[in-house]
Amino acid sequence: MPVNAVIFDIGNVLIEWQPERYYDRVIGADRRRAMFAEVDLHGMNDLVDQGHHFTDTIYGWAEKYPEWRDEIRMWHDNWIELAAPDIPHSVRLLRALRSKGVQVFALTNFGVQNFDYATTVYAFLNEFDRHYVSGRLKAVKPHAPIYEMVEADCGLAPETLLFTDDRMENIDAATARGWQAHHFEGPQGWAARLVSEGLLTESEAA
Repeated sequence: MPVNAVIFDIGNVLIEWQPERYYDRVIGADRRRAMFAEVDLHGMNDLVDQGHHFTDTIYGWAEKYPEWRDEIRMWHDNWIELAAPDIPHSVRLLRALRSKGVQVFALTNFGVQNFDYATTVYAFLNEFDRHYVSGRLKAVKPHAPIYEMVEADCGLAPETLLFTDDRMENIDAATARGWQAHHFEGPQGWAARLVSEGLLTESEAA
């Protein structure tokens, strides 16, 4: 089946997203483990991904846990250090596809304000043909509505979409709709898939 558009997740595909690593470095692994055991920081971030305001959500969460207030606020104040670094080979693949005239979309669980901020730091985020950002759409992966929104907006047949994501539940949701998909475990495997699909040559995918 031909591929008419390639769809990238962002976190852990184009940009590393490892908040625990940031906190291990800044406050130490023991204190980080204690905080994450007590505070549902990923649940907080899920609200941002669903469209809740970035600053209001995190600062509000911090007030619920005064003993962790400063550390929770770091999720906001130092956010770009949590969402770092980029994954250079993946960025090259994005740009190589675009240079070949392949439509490239982003489909990401990401908040509104922090996505806008990220685009000022990572120029390649501005290079997609279309952005499907969960916070803007008020729908998140792996739930069906966000995939339906992609299909309705781009007007392409599901079986002509090739999607990569690091989370298997997001891949499963896409394939259930008939999308082609690749479980991202590193840029080398993704590069090989793009070559096998005839979208890039080996040299273009290097």
